[in-house]
Parts: sequence; structure tokens; C-alpha cells
Amino acid sequence: MDSLPRQQVKVGVPREEGQLHITFGKGGAREGAGRKGIGLTKKISLTLPEQVWDDLEAACQSKQISRSELIRQIILAHDPAAPARQEEASHEG
Repeated sequence: MDSLPRQQVKVGVPREEGQLHITFGKGGAREGAGRKGIGLTKKISLTLPEQVWDDLEAACQSKQISRSELIRQIILAHDPAAPARQEEASHEG
């Protein structure tokens, strides 16, 4: 019986508290690699009528964006301080 080729598995411990990095073969997690965060993530539970959820899902599909992105856009569009914060953040980074 032939056996599957053995792959080398690397387990890296991150510098900061978090998840282990497991890679197969070459490559691996690199500090600073990947998508940059756009802010602080907080989990919320939101209760809305079913028709509103249906409308949100339809809007997400037509704009080809995630539900989180659509809700973020709605909140920021109705937040009078948002433009000032966004301007301030663009000068920081």
C-alpha cells in the first residue's frame, strides 16, 4: 500500500497573544502581512423585522458588499462626527 507523502508542519507561536500559526511546507505567517484593520471590532446582536433583513440582503447583493460593510456605511452616513474622524484618521496613517 502506498502512503501519502509526508509534509513538514510548522507551528509558530505569535509574538503577541493570539492564535497559533500552522503552515505546511514553505512560507508562513509574516508580521505585517495581510489585510490591515479598519477599526475596532465589536460583536452586536441586532433585531429587525424580517422585511428589513430581506431589504438589507438585497442591497448587499446589488452593491456586492458584505452585510457588515453595508451597516457600516449606513451608520457612518448618519453620524455627523464621522467625516471629522475619518479626516483625522487619514492624517495618522
